[in-house]
Amino acid sequence: MSDFLFEQRNTIVAYLVIGLVIALVLSIVKGRRVMTTERTDLVFGNPAKALGGWYWIVTGMSFVMLIWFYFSWDAARAYNPTAANELCQVAKVESAIKPMRSQFPFDRPNIRGTDLIARDSAQLERINNSLQTLALEHSIEAEAAAILASLSSALVDQANPAYIKADLEAEFQSIAARINSLTDNFNDPTYPSQPNAVQIAAGNAQPGWGDTGKEIPVLPATPLGYRYAAVATEIKLISKDFVKLRNTNPHLLAQVADIKARIKAAQAASTSNSSLTASQQEVHIKLYRQLNKMLKRIDDGAIFPPSSLNSVQTALVAFDQAHIEQQGSLKTYDTWMMPGGRIMAGNSACSEQGSGRWLPKPSDTLGTLARISNPDIGFKDVPLLWYRWQPVGGMVAFLFPDWIADLIPGNYPRHTQDGQINSNFKSKVRDFVTGNYNSFSIPVPMGHMWDSIVRVVTGLFFGIILGVPLGLFMGLSRFAKGFFDPMVELYRPVPPLAWAPLILTIFGIQDDGKIFLLFMVAFAIMVISARTGATGTQLSKIHAAHSLGATHRQILRRVILPNSLPEILTGIRIAIGVCWGTLVAAEMLAGTTGIGFVENVARKQSDYEVIWVTIIILGVLGLMFDLIMRSVITRTIPWRGKG
Repeated sequence: MSDFLFEQRNTIVAYLVIGLVIALVLSIVKGRRVMTTERTDLVFGNPAKALGGWYWIVTGMSFVMLIWFYFSWDAARAYNPTAANELCQVAKVESAIKPMRSQFPFDRPNIRGTDLIARDSAQLERINNSLQTLALEHSIEAEAAAILASLSSALVDQANPAYIKADLEAEFQSIAARINSLTDNFNDPTYPSQPNAVQIAAGNAQPGWGDTGKEIPVLPATPLGYRYAAVATEIKLISKDFVKLRNTNPHLLAQVADIKARIKAAQAASTSNSSLTASQQEVHIKLYRQLNKMLKRIDDGAIFPPSSLNSVQTALVAFDQAHIEQQGSLKTYDTWMMPGGRIMAGNSACSEQGSGRWLPKPSDTLGTLARISNPDIGFKDVPLLWYRWQPVGGMVAFLFPDWIADLIPGNYPRHTQDGQINSNFKSKVRDFVTGNYNSFSIPVPMGHMWDSIVRVVTGLFFGIILGVPLGLFMGLSRFAKGFFDPMVELYRPVPPLAWAPLILTIFGIQDDGKIFLLFMVAFAIMVISARTGATGTQLSKIHAAHSLGATHRQILRRVILPNSLPEILTGIRIAIGVCWGTLVAAEMLAGTTGIGFVENVARKQSDYEVIWVTIIILGVLGLMFDLIMRSVITRTIPWRGKG
């Protein structure tokens, strides 16, 4: 997307957010006025209070869209498109300084050395307490206890100022001075110097926020971004030098060498002792492995005298204050306009974390929908919804069985020695019944959406035409209820997903299995709905029909069926929703087309925008089907709720 279109998109989103806020406020005002009128005009429970209410529809839709714009950070991007790039540079600083900050009580209660001493001392104590339970020889146990005492002494000596490496304090002072110098530069408005032409060109050449898979442009593109990028480079070098520092005092090194030699000698003596059993050898091996592990921790030299780090800690506090102050309004914008997460800096890119990552922006989602709706692009080379020209002969061929051609006397033509095939009447009949002839073409819908719609409608159709008669029969006949009810109730409670693997294994990944699975779902619902409607017919109506001389067929058609229509139509509405859910699951398990297939592929690729596109499509299609059913119910049974 070009810079012009990028800016245009942000402008549209900005105005749209303002429009949604205005619509939300005005619809609430309108709704409250109507509620005030209804308190005097309509009593509680009057069905008229649930009719209309377009203003509350506007309220709900505006509220949902504002939440989506807000938590997806689309509103933040619209009103400040450079915020993400600047926060990316801020994240670089935080990522670079994190190894050094972790040594101090900024994000933890203690300095790292305190935690290491507490951890290692507790571990040494546990090993010492376990010596008595290992059934060791007295001499081996005594030597192990002595080694543990030496390890404890070496651990404590690391924190003793008397045993600090000679030039280590000077190195700490040097690190603190470098941090203080960088802090001064941080607070200098002229730092760093103006970017050169190459840096400016590289920053301007980046795609916009969200225009690539990397989401956020990583190179600085604003004055604040250049400053933070320069600070991030410097603080990364300082942090790298700091974490390399170790307390390698000769006294400590001598302790480590002595302990290492004693462990090695004790281990060798244990190995050469032939009187030890295999289980005892295993106990010794485990013990010396623990001692060596503790020695390596102490030999790391990452524990320093606590007062030696004061200068570095003070410098970091001043740096943090400058880090916060230099963000200025950007920090406030990040807090209030980019909720539910933050921007993180990686080795080569910055990315949104939290709700801004898994909740795609509405503008990006609609852009993705427009892209895959393009019939030339589609999804996996199949359009979402389009058409193709299909010969009529091939479409009607299923009406004629192939064996009709076999009834024609004679043989099918064979090729001649020069490769020619001369058709005869028998072959022409076969071409006709198989659709293998030139015929005019008509446009036929195709695509992922069309395939899903056809599967749902077909499964629902067979469920209705077979389920409704059986349900009515069960509601009128003791035999039918007793015979069919156990069969229906046995499989009805089983979740459709439990049947899916079996049915798809039997029928394969073609449409047959998916349609049969949807038929099973719709069939059970329609049987229950029709049976409930039939059994709920008022007996007085049936007696009245009998008294007027109505036949059984007339009673069924004029009394029982109309009385069952509310339950049947409600069952169809329920079946549509369940069929959609089942279809998506079936297409995700096995399929090469359909909305469920699209979502499954997007899930494997972590393409959240496509996932949300499929959710929106399913919601819109489900709403369309439900609106159709509402219209059918209103026209077919207008008396419902008015008796």
